[in-house]
Formats: sequence, C-alpha cells, structure tokens
Amino acid sequence: MAFSLNRVLPPELAKAAHEIKAFAKSYGLDFWDIVFEVLDYDELNEVAAYGGFPTRYPHWKFGMEYEQLSKGYSYGLQKIYELVINNDPCYAYLMKSNSMVDQKLVMAHVCGHADFFKNNLWFAHTNRKQIDEMANHGTRIRRYAERYGHENVENFVDCCLSIDNLIDMHLPGIKRRRPRVEEIAPEEQEPRVPRKLRSKEYMDRFVNPPEFLEEQRRAIAEEVEKQKGFPEEPERDVLLFLIDHAPIERWQRDVLSMVREEAYYFTPQAQTKIMNEGWASYWHSRLMTEKILTDAEVIDYADHHAGTLGTRPGVLNPYKLGIELFRWIEDRWNKGKFGKAWEECDDLEERKRWDRKLGLGRQKIFEVRRIYNDLMFIDEFLTEDFAVENKLFTFEYNKQAGEYVIASREFKAIKEKLLFQLTNWGNPFIRVENGNYENRGELYLVHQHEGLDLKLDMAKDTLRNVQKIWNRPVHLETVVDKRRKVLTYDGRKHAERAV
Repeated sequence: MAFSLNRVLPPELAKAAHEIKAFAKSYGLDFWDIVFEVLDYDELNEVAAYGGFPTRYPHWKFGMEYEQLSKGYSYGLQKIYELVINNDPCYAYLMKSNSMVDQKLVMAHVCGHADFFKNNLWFAHTNRKQIDEMANHGTRIRRYAERYGHENVENFVDCCLSIDNLIDMHLPGIKRRRPRVEEIAPEEQEPRVPRKLRSKEYMDRFVNPPEFLEEQRRAIAEEVEKQKGFPEEPERDVLLFLIDHAPIERWQRDVLSMVREEAYYFTPQAQTKIMNEGWASYWHSRLMTEKILTDAEVIDYADHHAGTLGTRPGVLNPYKLGIELFRWIEDRWNKGKFGKAWEECDDLEERKRWDRKLGLGRQKIFEVRRIYNDLMFIDEFLTEDFAVENKLFTFEYNKQAGEYVIASREFKAIKEKLLFQLTNWGNPFIRVENGNYENRGELYLVHQHEGLDLKLDMAKDTLRNVQKIWNRPVHLETVVDKRRKVLTYDGRKHAERAV
C-alpha cells in the first residue's frame, strides 16, 4: 500500500489547523511545520500497520497488524484518534469520520507531540527525513526480493525483526568503546620489546641470535592479540556486531543494517512514551479549554478527554501518568515546593499550606520536556506525595479470584515496579561476550540477569534466528531457576548445560 501525501484539507479543517498551530506557538511550543492528512478508516489502519509511514517494505507482519486493527475497528473495540510521525515536516493523520471536536482535539494533541519531537534531546540523533528513508528501505528490499527470491528475503527479514531489540539504546549518546591500540598516541603507548638473555657484549650475537629475537616478537604479538579479545569489550549492540562480523552476503548485511537503523529511529519513542503522551495531553487540555472549544463542544470534549485518561486493570496508561506528573511538577515549582527548605520540612500542615508564589512552573516543565526520558522522569519526580495524592498502587493477578487485586500501596514497591518496567523497556540485557568461543568461531552471548528469568521458549526462538545469521553454533549464558546455565543452538538441536 502507498499513497501520496500533501492532500488538500477541507476548508473548515484547514482553518482550524491554522488557528490551533498559532495558539500552540503563543504558549511557547516550538515545532516544525505540521502537515495534516485526512484518511478514511481503512487507509488509517493501513498507515498505522506500517508504524505511521505511508510506504515500507513488504512483510507479513504489517498485514497481520492491519488485520488486527481493521477487525478491532469493525467490532467497535478500538479506534485510532491520532497518528503522528517524527519528521520534518511533521506528518499527522486525521480520520475522516471523526467529529469536528475530535479533529480539533487531535490537532492540539499533535502540536504537543511535534514540539516534543523537535526539542527533546533523546530525539536529537533521529533522522528528520525518515519518511523518505523508509520509502528507500522499501525499494531496496523489493529489489532484493526480485533478485534473490521473495521467500528467501522474507525469511531473512523475519530473523532480523525477531532480534531488532538487541541494540544498545544509549549508544547514540554514549561512546562506549575505547580507542584501538593503533589509535592511541605514540607517547601514551608502552612499547614491548623482546627480552634478551643476559650476556657480555662480545657474546650477545651468539646468546641472542636474530631467530631467537624474532620468535620473542611473535610471542609478544600473539599475547597482545589474545588480550584484545573478540570483541575487545562486551558488545551490547548485538545487531552491530552481526553486521560487522557475521558471515552473510552483502544484501543480507544491508537488510540487517536497515532493520537496525529503523530500530534506533523508534528507540526514543519507546524511551519517552509516558513523557511524550503526557506532554501532548497536557497541551491539548490547555489549548482546548482555554482557546479552542465552543460552548456546544464542551461536553463532547470532556467525554473524549476522560476516555483518553481512563485506566483499566493490567495496563499502564501513559497519557494519565504523564499529564498528572507534568501538572504536579508545574504546581510544585509555582509554589516553591523544592529545595533544601522544602525537603527538610516535616510539618504536614505547613507542607499543605506551602506556597512561595515563585511562578516557575511553566519554565520547569519546558526544561523537563527538553532533557529527560521516562526513566529519569519517574525517578526524579514521582514522589511519595504524588503517589498518595494519585492513589497509586501495585497490582497482580489472583488466580483463585480470577481477577486483578491490589498487591501493595507501599511507595517503594510502586516506584521500583515502574522503574523496572521502563529499564530497557522491560527487555532483557543481552551482550556479545565472545565471537570466537573456544576458538571455533562460535558466538557466546550473556544475559545480564536482573531478577527475572528469560522465557525459555522465546529465548530458544531467538537463539535459532541468531544462529541463522551467524551460521555457527550460538550460546546464551543466563539464569534458570536461580542457577546459571548455558543454552545452545547449533543449527539442528537445542542443548542446555550448567555453568
């Protein structure tokens, strides 16, 4: 599926879009030009299945996601209200069948997203012409499919997509690798020379012949190479290691590089889901209630806004948590509820009345929007007072009762569970420890155990796909039932052994 962008908006929507963007900028929001596209429900489901992009490479995964979205809409189980792309210009989609108040709400919400995309530092490394890049990826993969066979290419894409989370989410902002030996300045290197046997000067050429010195040099060189290791340090970007070292064909290396590039493009969206949706919800609430709504639209808006912020068992609502935290931060900094004096105050009545009338709230939330991600956001600003005021608790599924029940209201447990879910998006940390395990060219991976065991069926499927790319046996060291074990797949069968 593909269609052209930049369709002409109906006059009523075009006027509303112009006014809403102007209102948003008057509050200090800063974004690239926003291009709104009106699609019917079927087109919008197709775009959503492609992750918001009008065209991508062909793969059954997108068809499966379209089918799920389409049936959900047909049965009245779900409806897409807003879809926006981190791009310059920023593209956003409106559903043709939505009421005018919904269209206004979506436009205001999109202004918040667009401001976040442009100004949050975690998006700074992303490609701002990703629509063009996605179309380019689709063209290249289609050419490979025509040349090497559709089934062959699709099967390899399956392997790549199954491991697209094995990346180093902080790599764009952190230089982890030390410079190679040859990159270190000569004056910083410690030269190693062959050690001569002690002898008198006139006997030196007999005691230390050239052949002996050459043998010493070779031994030193071999020791240096052995100490370097392969890789020299554990590599958290497994995809990059496979791109650099896996014995695959050139087209396969290109496909794996495309999947990795797209994974890094989507990474900051996963890192900032709570903040991004909270920021957009905060601003659509301000814009709608203060600038945009007519008297006849208030009830419909309130109903739809409440639906957006509603919660249900077993699911964290990023809209609700994000908007409440931004409002909490704004209120604290307006009243001066921060700093040494505030932290040392233990009088509950005084804390309730505390108001230094500083008016720094708006400045603070813009600062938070610029430099934080979800993990930092929750760790820094989700306080015990916030948890009590918003009645937060942890829950778990009770098999006997057949329903979710409250597990704990303790603040420490609440915060720990949230932070644990947000660390690496809840995915396991996997790193490449050795690319030449036991000198047989086998790949040795290590799972950094954080308290939860791997799901063994998924771990084995992942090993199988990594082995298809590496073409040699692959090992994964992990913890199973509190015991360290190594899972192995050699291309034919799975094996497991204790460390």
